[in-house]
Amino acid sequence: MVDIIGQIAGMPLFAGLSKAQYEALARICVRRSFRKGERLFTEGDEGTGFYMVVTGRVKIFKVSVEGKEQILHLFGPGESFGEVSVFTGQGFPADAVTAVQTALLFFPRLAFVALIQKDPTLALNMLAQLSGRLRHFAGLIEDLSLKEVPGRLAKYLLYLSDRKGDGEVALDVSKGQLASLLGTIPETLSRILARMNRRGLIRLRGAQIQLLDRAGIEQIALEGKMLS
Repeated sequence: MVDIIGQIAGMPLFAGLSKAQYEALARICVRRSFRKGERLFTEGDEGTGFYMVVTGRVKIFKVSVEGKEQILHLFGPGESFGEVSVFTGQGFPADAVTAVQTALLFFPRLAFVALIQKDPTLALNMLAQLSGRLRHFAGLIEDLSLKEVPGRLAKYLLYLSDRKGDGEVALDVSKGQLASLLGTIPETLSRILARMNRRGLIRLRGAQIQLLDRAGIEQIALEGKMLS
């Protein structure tokens, strides 16, 4: 119980709540463990609750009628997903699969709604987080439709750098998954990374990428294409 309360308190979704509120949330959630590649839900499945990642990573994606997979987001420790089902009661809007061995906390919809009805302040952080998620997906749609692959990659590298707080990032997903996230193929992604490396924008060291010229990378992200 104490461990679960600590994990919930570390979620941005529930930052700043009282001890009693964390205890109430801990009483309704269920800890679940999954192997790599296990499906959590499929688009259209009944939204019975939402999840928080304790350890591991979860891939959220959609599949086109042609069978092409587009990764929408990769959620890691402390992040939550599936919250829309809590408010709408409708089916999940995409598919979810574990990218690695993963431990999750599951919050059942009916039990969580009952908590919100007793204490509406629980929903305030959720609404803020969902608003941020909406802005993220609006940006994703803009990037995929208007920017070329170098611009999408540059923006993603800056995102990773800002999240870590320094000039070195680690690609914690495979090149295939990153390519899907950016709407391209692994071969194209590798060529662009190599070109950025040759131009002195970044330094490649396996899965580690050091951002050497942040201003140049920011310009690529802004213009949406590789600098000429």
